[in-house]
Amino acid sequence: MSIPYKYLPLIAFLLLSGWLLWPPAEETTNAGASTKDPEQTQYVIKFAAGWAYLPDTHPFGIGKPLQGLKNVIRDFEARFPDTRIEVLTVPGVREYLVTQLGSGEAPDILNVNVENVWTDVQKGWYVPLDPFLEQANPFVVEQGDATKPGYKQWWDMFRYQAISRGKAAPDGLNYCLTFDMVETGIYYNKTLFAKLGLAVPETWEEFIAVMQKIQAHRRDDGTETVPLLVNIGAFNDWTTDLFFDQLYYDLLPGIDLAQDPTREPYLDGYLDWDELAFLRQKGFFGGRDPRYREVWQKMRELKRYTNKNLMTDDLIREFVTQRGAMIWTASPMSYRLSGDKSLGFDWGVFYMPPFTRDTSPYASGQAMCVIGGAATQLEVSNSAIADTDPSLPMRERMAQSQRLQRVIEFLQFICLPENNAQIVNEYPALLPNIIGVETLPILQPFAEILDRRYTTTKWIFTFDLRFSEIQRRMLELYLTDGIDLDGFLHWQEQNLDAAVANMLKRKVPDMQRLEERWQALAPARAIMQDLPIEEPQL
Repeated sequence: MSIPYKYLPLIAFLLLSGWLLWPPAEETTNAGASTKDPEQTQYVIKFAAGWAYLPDTHPFGIGKPLQGLKNVIRDFEARFPDTRIEVLTVPGVREYLVTQLGSGEAPDILNVNVENVWTDVQKGWYVPLDPFLEQANPFVVEQGDATKPGYKQWWDMFRYQAISRGKAAPDGLNYCLTFDMVETGIYYNKTLFAKLGLAVPETWEEFIAVMQKIQAHRRDDGTETVPLLVNIGAFNDWTTDLFFDQLYYDLLPGIDLAQDPTREPYLDGYLDWDELAFLRQKGFFGGRDPRYREVWQKMRELKRYTNKNLMTDDLIREFVTQRGAMIWTASPMSYRLSGDKSLGFDWGVFYMPPFTRDTSPYASGQAMCVIGGAATQLEVSNSAIADTDPSLPMRERMAQSQRLQRVIEFLQFICLPENNAQIVNEYPALLPNIIGVETLPILQPFAEILDRRYTTTKWIFTFDLRFSEIQRRMLELYLTDGIDLDGFLHWQEQNLDAAVANMLKRKVPDMQRLEERWQALAPARAIMQDLPIEEPQL
């Protein structure tokens, strides 16, 4: 089954907005590629940059064609005359990547969601970046200022350390360079809010009250205004993680069973797949877990105030024509709205407000957490070490490869603030992750959101794609009254148990270590209310 990257929050946004055309069915060289004489070229580095910065494209059909990445590439090629960088578009389907990676013919640099990379790291398809990130960026060193980030470690150049370092794989290694950031927010019609006397809600109860008033409002033609525009992708991904965090946060002292020394300083309390699998065996995340039931109950309550058809991709039109008062989407929407000269209303952005004890007895009182994070996630494929003997261990191939060295130099070059700013800040869509590159003013609300604590877990990226697809399909059925809560949870339990069994079979984690930690945390759980009863072992 061919499954596109519709599970990624940002790609969900793209499906929603129709911003860019889907990549072509076959790999193609993007317009604006280098025209260097091939005879002078020793290294041809293929770069699948992703949708955001493709040279000569027009995001949303607005403004001049993008030139930032192309200009930086030209500067790099001038610095290294023996190198040509080819910017590619590649199909966003896993089967394509698996075929290319397995044959060693993938682009040298890929833009792939890192959780999808984690499932394949044992295959030698991706190059761990730690040895380079832990060393100085030579382009910073040559500038001669020892106080600049990057002079001692390349790592130090990244603004959002929690998210950037938190992308370490379960094997403890980093395969991802977090080039920029994205976050979601609720865009709202400020003009309509003022007309109805509404303020930006600060609690969940206030949010519901705002939506009730909007729902009661009739447009001039007598039709209703949809309070909140959202699609099934947002329910399946963002809403699940936010509501889960709101209701389970207070349990973390008793259920956070593994603290990875690499990631824990940056992802405090994050639940990895093996912890979720273990907790499922202890009775969590099923019909007898009251918090888990409440996650989905609250989701159905929210659905009362959204568009009826959750499968539609044309929600932006509903918002700009004022048939919807709010739309929950990602930061690139700011560029679309700011470039619309005939919009007809003022707009603003706020974040989903937190649950209170009036919402649920299990509400933690914490602000809604970060669910966005890394947008353009760059990985180096095994093609970058194609000049070495494939029978050698990865470490030896990395040490020997001259091609890899040039690939890394290119990544270090685009991380220089002056280069990064040309690319990321060419238009307001994504937020820079390099210190010294300022966030554009229109995106400042998202920068403030990104300063919050990161989510407790990312459910649809934790297990396999089959799990995510089944959850999405059954959730859509549940939210549209095609099945009741118990029916949905029956399917969800079967879905989760199958995903857990598959992961346990493939990865064989140290469950005894988790059991020992579980026993050690028993005193903390003893004072917690309404914990589920342990279910039979799988």
